[in-house]
Amino acid sequence: MSEHFDVVIVGAGLSGIGAARHLKTQCPGKTFAILEGRDTIGGTWDLFRYPGIRSDSDMYTLGYNFKPWTEPQVIADGDRIRNYIRETSRENGIDSHIRYGSKVVSADWNSETAAWTLTVQKKSGETQQVSCNWLMMCSGYYNYEEGFTPDFPGRNDFKGQVIHPQFWPEKLDYSGKRVVVIGSGATAITLIPSMTDKAQHVTMLQRTPSYVISVPQFDPMVRVLLKFLPEMTVYKMSRARNNFITQLIFKLSRKYPNAVRKFLLKQVKVQVGPNFDMKHFTPPYNPWDQRLCAVPNGDMFKVLKKGKASVVTDHIDRFTDKGILLKSGQTLEADIIVTATGLNLRLFGGMTMSVDGKAIQMNEHISYKGLMFSDIPNFSNTLGYTNASWTLKADLIAEYVCRLLKHMDKTGTRIAVAERNDPNVKPAPLLDMSSGYVARAEAHLPKGADRAPWKLYQNYAMDMDQLHNGKLEDGVMTFRKPSAAQRKAA
Repeated sequence: MSEHFDVVIVGAGLSGIGAARHLKTQCPGKTFAILEGRDTIGGTWDLFRYPGIRSDSDMYTLGYNFKPWTEPQVIADGDRIRNYIRETSRENGIDSHIRYGSKVVSADWNSETAAWTLTVQKKSGETQQVSCNWLMMCSGYYNYEEGFTPDFPGRNDFKGQVIHPQFWPEKLDYSGKRVVVIGSGATAITLIPSMTDKAQHVTMLQRTPSYVISVPQFDPMVRVLLKFLPEMTVYKMSRARNNFITQLIFKLSRKYPNAVRKFLLKQVKVQVGPNFDMKHFTPPYNPWDQRLCAVPNGDMFKVLKKGKASVVTDHIDRFTDKGILLKSGQTLEADIIVTATGLNLRLFGGMTMSVDGKAIQMNEHISYKGLMFSDIPNFSNTLGYTNASWTLKADLIAEYVCRLLKHMDKTGTRIAVAERNDPNVKPAPLLDMSSGYVARAEAHLPKGADRAPWKLYQNYAMDMDQLHNGKLEDGVMTFRKPSAAQRKAA
């Protein structure tokens, strides 16, 4: 006999715990469970354990809108973020709702009963079924089981260790070792300064540079304001300010790419010194065509200037027994090679889905307001911003779902579905980014579109307007009763 809940949340990470708190507060009568495939809380912030793991966004915007971030670090390390998630869960009585070791492998919607039936696989391998009226996905957007690693020729010839940051060995000793980190994204930028404390030397090997910007790890303004104002007031002010700055940089990057490019390169040049070859921080694309990487307190630039780390921009020819042979003919000798080469994007934890017996192919559906999908009932997905902090959008999505649930209770309806009824809507890529992990998965992703409410804006102000303040009955979102109930009424 399966259990039934009003709402099932999939994922006990930053998004899932936040969604549960919003649900408990705004829909206190709803029963719910959180299904978590792993054995611990924290999601991404528990999975990743590589040296220096930290947020790539400030914690005033990555934190929840209901719980102030009180640590002095603005760019926080993984342990502090994990503790923040745990504390939120404990303070709001969410712990007892989490079912660990429960991986959702399939979700099947039945219009007759207006319910999802979930097949859940336990750690033992046995399966059980759980049903719910609303399915809320908070499982992130990448594959927890494998990271992306290119097929490097000669990899088996290398005599040292090859490590992907997603699966960092717990007791790895890199003292006195020569380390090569392949990659130029946020993970590589984080790892390199963190490993120079023990390693003999750390080299960042990149094919293409990324745009980077130095950001303060501590906020002196907050310390001053806390002497005069309540904690929540200061938090909201800091959250609004930092979000404004992030959005301003993004908008300026789109409108004046050359000016922003000059600014970003100039602030790097000042910190690495006049003798550093700026080709290593000069991407061939415009700012924010890929995500901008944050460097807390300029730590990456400091270790480069001291000679503890270096950057090589080249292509890999092959791995050798002693390291990496580059296309230029140079050999990088290494004891440890870290493949910070990216993620494999995977929505919904890889589960299969169907509606009334018909398998769902997500690339045939269009995103509705960035959280639901055309013709898929009572289903939402938390997908944060690519150009700002994840949680800004996650909070809005959770609050919008609560609005929908309360509206359905008020109107006596049990099904909410966004119907694609405008033939003029033109599909577009869901994510407007050229990052490799997006490009590799694009054929399998749902689509965006060229107009509201199907367009994914990546803009907090616009999302606030349509998710927080916008009408629920907008001519696209349809509310109705189950087909069985409709027939009975007739």
